[in-house]
Amino acid sequence: MRVLVVEDEPYMAEAIRDGLRLEAIAADIAGDGDTALELLSINAYDIAVLDRDIPGPSGDEIAESIVASGSGIPILMLTAADRIDDKASGFELGADDYLTKPFELRELVLRLRALDRRRAHSRPPVREIAGLRLDPFRREVYRDGRYIALTRKQFAVLEVLVAAEGGVISAEELLERAWDENADPFTNAVRITVSALRKRLGEPSIIATVPGVGYRIEAAPGAGQGEGDDG
Repeated sequence: MRVLVVEDEPYMAEAIRDGLRLEAIAADIAGDGDTALELLSINAYDIAVLDRDIPGPSGDEIAESIVASGSGIPILMLTAADRIDDKASGFELGADDYLTKPFELRELVLRLRALDRRRAHSRPPVREIAGLRLDPFRREVYRDGRYIALTRKQFAVLEVLVAAEGGVISAEELLERAWDENADPFTNAVRITVSALRKRLGEPSIIATVPGVGYRIEAAPGAGQGEGDDG
């Protein structure tokens, strides 16, 4: 999952970003409305977390822009105002959820997971393909009933691949969905992570490389694995 966090208080923004990373959620930070709108125009986000009171276009204006764009990005509003009228106005603008400051990071994570589940309601919470069972909310992976311990980044990459249900995902898309905006587009991080993930998942290899295109989960492990490389 990749989220945009719009928060003008640097320490809080960094704390949120670091905490979400520990939960395998990539987060980009915008400290003002103009930056937020720019990031929304160039990146694909699963959820937008908006502080209402920020410099430049307000969180309310950003919410209106998201709704008007028709992108369907769920919106979680952050605010210090806890009056029911404030919350009501936020929902009227198109917010899907509301969290009042101060808040526990764990609650934010739970709300993000719930919004993501609601957004992808057509997919089962626990995803299964080719003997692989992935629970995105407990962050657990099993292959043929055997538990597999993964790093946060390996889990994030596998989650994107499994959600594609056998479709091909490019390295660029993996970088966009599992890393944040600070990731070097020319990095070998995707290839290295996929290689390590293959080793963790064991044989026969379940992740196939489609030369010049990207990666996919093989419905029949071992089939079409002629590439034999590490990336």
